[in-house]
Amino acid sequence: MKKYIIYIAILVTGLALGWLIFGNSSKDSTVSEKNPSESKTEEIWTCSMHPQIRQPEAGDCPICGMDLIPLEANNNSNPLVFEMTADAVKIANIQTTVVGSGSINTKGLKLSGKIKADETNSASIVSHISGRIEKLFISYTGEKVSKGQKIASIYSPKLITAQKELLEANKVKNVNPKLYEATVNKLKFWKITEEQIESIITSEEVIESFNIYAGFSGIVLNKKVSVGDYLNEGEVLFDIQNLNQLWALFDVYESDLGGIKTGSKISFTTPSIPNKIFTSSIVFIDPVINPATRTATIRTTINNQNQLLKPEMFLEGTINNTSSNNVSILVPKSAVLWTGERSVVYVKLPDLPTPSFEFREVTIGESNGTNYTILDGINNGDEVVTNGAFVIDASAQLNNQSSMMNRNLLANKSDGLPDYTSATPIEFKKQLKSVLENYLSIKNSLVSSNSKESTKNSKLLIESLNKVDMKLVKGESHVFWMAQMKAITENTNGIIEATDISEQRNLFSSLSNTLISTTKSFGVEKDTFYVQFCPMAGNDKGAYWLSKESKIKNPYFGDEMLTCGSVKETIDENFKNKVIKTKSNNSPMSGHNH
Repeated sequence: MKKYIIYIAILVTGLALGWLIFGNSSKDSTVSEKNPSESKTEEIWTCSMHPQIRQPEAGDCPICGMDLIPLEANNNSNPLVFEMTADAVKIANIQTTVVGSGSINTKGLKLSGKIKADETNSASIVSHISGRIEKLFISYTGEKVSKGQKIASIYSPKLITAQKELLEANKVKNVNPKLYEATVNKLKFWKITEEQIESIITSEEVIESFNIYAGFSGIVLNKKVSVGDYLNEGEVLFDIQNLNQLWALFDVYESDLGGIKTGSKISFTTPSIPNKIFTSSIVFIDPVINPATRTATIRTTINNQNQLLKPEMFLEGTINNTSSNNVSILVPKSAVLWTGERSVVYVKLPDLPTPSFEFREVTIGESNGTNYTILDGINNGDEVVTNGAFVIDASAQLNNQSSMMNRNLLANKSDGLPDYTSATPIEFKKQLKSVLENYLSIKNSLVSSNSKESTKNSKLLIESLNKVDMKLVKGESHVFWMAQMKAITENTNGIIEATDISEQRNLFSSLSNTLISTTKSFGVEKDTFYVQFCPMAGNDKGAYWLSKESKIKNPYFGDEMLTCGSVKETIDENFKNKVIKTKSNNSPMSGHNH
């Protein structure tokens, strides 16, 4: 009995203490609720078209008269920033590098090449007279030849006749000096020296064979005659190449040519001479790209007096970075995602509790070995993702955030798009239908491959777009329409300015993505549109378009592949976008929707 009394006493004491603690806090809470002005921040209203407008209460924009919207204060909804859990970063092996002066190991541009003979130091030894080879004093390819060295002995009937004419002309030299002069000049033309001519006149004997001498030093590249061969005047006996100076030729891909200039230093090695580094300067850059390899040849000249290097040796060269006075930012090529139209990197945002990566479009300069020069988009000190950027981009795309393929958040899927179909006024849908009709006219022009008609219909689309009353849609739908209208205007104006139909088709793809998103989000009034897709358009990346008929008529290829494509979705008056999915941090790869 005493035990029960003790337990009851403890219970009553606990209840009393609980009331004292929580009862008082409840009162404090009530008091706090009675003073909301102490914690409530002042709400700011702005205009979607004129963000410089800031007002403390709702109303109309003083510039354009449109309804003001509340200014979002939450910075965590930035579509350019993708968040990942720490576990996801480890699983994806995300690696980063801080860019800036000295932050990246730039070893220069690596090249492969060969040693070649210097074409300016080659010559051919020819016979200046016709005749038969009696003797050869050079017998094999590769033999060294010195200037003035005796090369061959030749028997020439023409030369024997000319010597006899010389002896006869010498007899009447005083009477007919011009005849003597003509015979002497004939022999000199055949490379007979004055000493030999004087010897013939003095001895009054005809020389039956004459020697041919080398006029150039080098090695024999080609031996083209043998003893007993009959040569015509000007025929080649040997090809001679001087190897005291050589060329080093390197192949450079066209993407790397921007950073290479004549005068740039290049160092190279050859496996034939290990631990020996040669250095020279670029003297020539081939002005023509090899269409098969997409490379251009650069050339440097090497002194080879010691005869260490030989033609056809393989080389491994490095062009050292020739940085200018302007400070440039280099990032590894692995950091850059490239679509052909734009280049993207992901920058890790500092000092955040959750790993966050910002989508950045960058302007790429010249290629520098394993790096790109960045002209715009990032700054010194930024921490750039160098491994795993594609994983981040793919995750961001699945989460309907800015990504390489989802730049303007205008996805072709319904997932992630807002649904304003029920709240959109019928009048707005009618005005939007007029825009779509002009869009379809552009599509039909591209099906017919008629660029002029496409330009004309694009101008009509701009006119119908300007007639859309933006005040018909309010709040979030108004902001969404502003973004869509801007994208529609930019892409359509691009089609108008384009002179090539292939360029118009590329812009039509972006225009289609925007109008598909717009049509899905605002809905249609008693109408049906088909979302169609061609997997081969856009260099096999695929492209969408809208059509009023289910039959495929491909605007990206026209008659070349008119029926290429399929219907992916149907948008009618009952169409509704799927509910936007929310993020879940339960899985290691935060941001994925499955």
